[in-house]
Amino acid sequence: MSSDDLTFALRSADAADAITRARFQALDLVVERKPDRSPVTDADTAVEDAVRALLADAYPDDRVAGEERGGTVGDGRTWVLDPIDGTKNFLRGVPAWATLIALVDSGVPVVGVVSAPALGRRWWAARGAGAWVSRDGGEPRRLGVSGVRSLADAYLSTTDLNSWTRHHSRERYLHLTESVWETRAFGDFWQHCLVAEGALDLAAEAIVNPWDVAPLQVLVEEAGGRFTDLSGAARFDGGNVLTSNGHVHDAALDLLR
Repeated sequence: MSSDDLTFALRSADAADAITRARFQALDLVVERKPDRSPVTDADTAVEDAVRALLADAYPDDRVAGEERGGTVGDGRTWVLDPIDGTKNFLRGVPAWATLIALVDSGVPVVGVVSAPALGRRWWAARGAGAWVSRDGGEPRRLGVSGVRSLADAYLSTTDLNSWTRHHSRERYLHLTESVWETRAFGDFWQHCLVAEGALDLAAEAIVNPWDVAPLQVLVEEAGGRFTDLSGAARFDGGNVLTSNGHVHDAALDLLR
């Protein structure tokens, strides 16, 4: 990973934002269903195609794995793309959606960018260079997780409560909610970014894909937090995820196992 990689990821996010801003709340937005019944819009495919074209020019030897066009993470360098995380929000006119771009090197995310133009926020991180946020294009601010040390004082978020029934254990998740101070469902990328900002202490998801969380691993870890699957392994491809400020991570894992 070099500083050029982060610069490229940020430039790619600019290109993605130009597309998503133009298509958000468009009256002619085209929406289709994928085989898993999740929605995909013409903006999703346009963003991924645009970033792939930039990658083909700048890094022709790197692999690419994206939600819409496929691909797998290899042993070397792989760019992992989620053109619009929060597509359901995007198509309903809810502003909580983002383009996610990560560079994974030898199985470890080393660069991550999360750009949410409708929220006016962009988060990014690179290994050894910290985690940052910019609001409305303003001066970047370095991120740091909260100092909360007790589950009883923790602020927790998830995406969809029903997903715990289908993919893990609704009972286990509810046990966790009963052990914390407050719960919300900010959902998707945003809750993990809020963990990195220190606004939340925990965010848990029962089901994720690699492109949903690859940039979030480096973002949360560079902010001083922890990122694991629900077994406790620090990996973005485990199928589920728990992020935290680190202090309350093990206690939450114990309740979710």
